[in-house]
Amino acid sequence: MKFERRLLMRTPDTGVLQKFWRVPWVFVLLLCALAGVGYVALYSAGGGAPEPYAARHAVRFGFGLVLMLSIALVDIRLIQRFAWVGYVFGIGLLVLVAMHGQVGKGAQRWIDIGPVQVQPSELMKILLVVALASWFHKASWERIGNPLFLIPPVVAVLVPAALIFKQPNLGNALITVMIGGAVFFAAGVRLWKFALVVGGAALAAPVVYDHLHDYQRARITTFLDPESDPLGAGYNIIQSKIALGSGGFWGKGFLQGTQGHLNFLPEKQTDFIFTMIAEEFGLVGALTVLGLLAGVIAFGFLVALRSRHQFGRLIAVGLATNYFLYVFVNVAMVTGTIPVGGVPLPLISHGGSAMLTVMVGFGILLSAHVHRDAEMGAARDGP
Repeated sequence: MKFERRLLMRTPDTGVLQKFWRVPWVFVLLLCALAGVGYVALYSAGGGAPEPYAARHAVRFGFGLVLMLSIALVDIRLIQRFAWVGYVFGIGLLVLVAMHGQVGKGAQRWIDIGPVQVQPSELMKILLVVALASWFHKASWERIGNPLFLIPPVVAVLVPAALIFKQPNLGNALITVMIGGAVFFAAGVRLWKFALVVGGAALAAPVVYDHLHDYQRARITTFLDPESDPLGAGYNIIQSKIALGSGGFWGKGFLQGTQGHLNFLPEKQTDFIFTMIAEEFGLVGALTVLGLLAGVIAFGFLVALRSRHQFGRLIAVGLATNYFLYVFVNVAMVTGTIPVGGVPLPLISHGGSAMLTVMVGFGILLSAHVHRDAEMGAARDGP
């Protein structure tokens, strides 16, 4: 094992076959298991048929799996070299959405690239993590303590967050800021600076609320009192809670969920897919799925702990946080813990953008794992 590490640190171009065997196949099987859960749930959401959801889900995951493994073999130093090129590309896509994006459900969030419809805000979160990791990976403790050094990465977080907020997509904008905050924290930014940001955000909250769209305010009101509009804004969360409770301990059985199959449960193939799983497979099924999701998140932080260079650590922390926020927001949303925000459950929900961008992120995470012993250079000092 020590010889293998020395070989990877000293040899610029490790063989593809050697890299292939360093891929953690247990993690890959874990992703396949989650995609399998998604196929079963979407098969049920489609009324007991592979079309229109389950079959497309399988094809997208298959493509994403090949893409992920291909990225995993790319040298992490090459990813670092083009980190800011990718960031500028992502900003360009967000600007393109603002100018010529497709409008759906009152929001302008998608662009058509050939036969595929892409939501750039999903990809931007991955590109932001890589760019921030590139900025901080050689910075010394003293340099990170310099406020001037933090201005460019702060701007790098706020620019995409503002563009995503304008779509409008408040949920993804907040998630983008939180992902950036996780990378800042892992890089060693002092806690008192986070306290200042949180305090400023609290003071700005009333102003932000005044500028929210009517449907966004309705989501907050519904969260506080769903029964105030049971047939309107509160309908989704009320039906979700009914479905969750009716599943009981063991569930009603596969294809036997009444709330989902009688179309009381809205968006059962996307935002509320976890509710459908809980109704049909009960508390046992829901906890099993949460266990698989927790395994994916834990692997991301394990990669951070095992990486010998700061770039890999920061990438792993950022991408693991990204996936954690996907899971937390979706599950908290369907259980009524936070306002409904339209965030899918990746690898399980129906949707192309979330699936492919998450798989790209996992590919970069695996590259950080495969090249965890790569020589990335020493920390820089100075202002």
